[in-house]
Amino acid sequence: MSPSVSIVIPYTPLSAPAASRFARALAQRNETEVILVGDGPLDAPSSPNVQVIPGVAGKGVAIRTALDRVKGGITVLQDADGAYSLESCEALCRPIQEDRADAVFGNRAGAGLGASVLADRALGQVTRFVTDVPLTDPLCGQRAFRTEALKSVALTSDDDAVDAEIVVKLAAQLYRLAEVPVGLDTPPHQPLASQWSRLRTLVRYATVRDDADNQHEGYTTLERMDGATNYNAWLGQRFREHLGRRVLEIGAGIGTITEKLEPGLELLIALEVDRFYVDRLKNKFRGRPHVRPYLSDVALADWESLKAERLDTIVLSNVLEHIPDDASAVRRFRQILPPGGRVLVLVPALPRLFGSIDEAVGHHRRYTKEGLIQVLEGNGFEVETLEWMNLVGVPGWFMNSRVMRRRSVPKLQLKVYDRLAPLFAKAESRVKLPVGMSLFAVARATGGAQ
Repeated sequence: MSPSVSIVIPYTPLSAPAASRFARALAQRNETEVILVGDGPLDAPSSPNVQVIPGVAGKGVAIRTALDRVKGGITVLQDADGAYSLESCEALCRPIQEDRADAVFGNRAGAGLGASVLADRALGQVTRFVTDVPLTDPLCGQRAFRTEALKSVALTSDDDAVDAEIVVKLAAQLYRLAEVPVGLDTPPHQPLASQWSRLRTLVRYATVRDDADNQHEGYTTLERMDGATNYNAWLGQRFREHLGRRVLEIGAGIGTITEKLEPGLELLIALEVDRFYVDRLKNKFRGRPHVRPYLSDVALADWESLKAERLDTIVLSNVLEHIPDDASAVRRFRQILPPGGRVLVLVPALPRLFGSIDEAVGHHRRYTKEGLIQVLEGNGFEVETLEWMNLVGVPGWFMNSRVMRRRSVPKLQLKVYDRLAPLFAKAESRVKLPVGMSLFAVARATGGAQ
């Protein structure tokens, strides 16, 4: 029988005594696999569930070596540091066992303010800035992972930088991350060289989340937009005002708007043409069976099967502009919606703003009011609502995309804009805009299917 949990303990000559103590304490847990991997002599117990892999230098190398051998469905990475208590392992594994998380990090918030913990917390702040993960203590020395998830990320760091790399790459693939409190028996030991290595790695990842397979230029913009929580909440609210119960989202990307739509729905089919993004959607919405990622191009989708799902709403958030033949796509939408069903569309507006960022993310066009009305009403829909949105974004897009020819929106600019988004949303709800960076449309299916 395969073990349910594998505990991996990387060690160095200095930390070998602590690793030995952990191994002896775990030797009687027959359902737990223990793998000690590192460099230098180690006094390990002779037990069927304990493996020792000597002659491996570097924490990153040690973890990669151990991952080739682990058999448990859950892998715990345990620093060889006597400050940590093995009693925390059960709490770390529980959210994974209950399918509420793919990775669980220890949180030492109540464990005192030793210099090492303070340094880790400072690096944790940098980690949160780089990844936008909602973790207080992402570099804790006790972490548990769904083994399949941990093995799916391509780790390249050889030293202690692997701690930061794991967080960055799991976040990049949209795995569900959580944390639980863990106690410390004594202040943990983390050498200055280790902290410096982690910081260098975080700086290297500070502009783009690198998950080793990322060849998608538009991904940089998508992940930055995913971090604009206030702006996304604004868009989500606009869509939810007109949402039915059985929804098809076209072009779900990395699930930024999907996450705002899904609460309370019976069904949400998230169609996406790129497997790169579909894999991330599956990670993000694991455990939510009413959200179904669907890999397909709009032109090649199984529209008869989609029609059988009794959909009442189709949502396109900054997607219609990516489709070469937008009129043909809208006709397909009409074919699967019943009379009265709605299509909700957000598109980039003002063709004069079209620039380098539009090119980078694959836009074919920006829309005028008249152009959007024509593509909707010429293909089986009646426009009920058509409004400008985001007037304040016009100057920034013009400068970044037309004047400076950037390929993505700078992260700092986006964070500042996001802080102000609630004010913009409130102002635009009270005033009818004469123009804006985007157009928001609600259109109702008319008559019979086209």
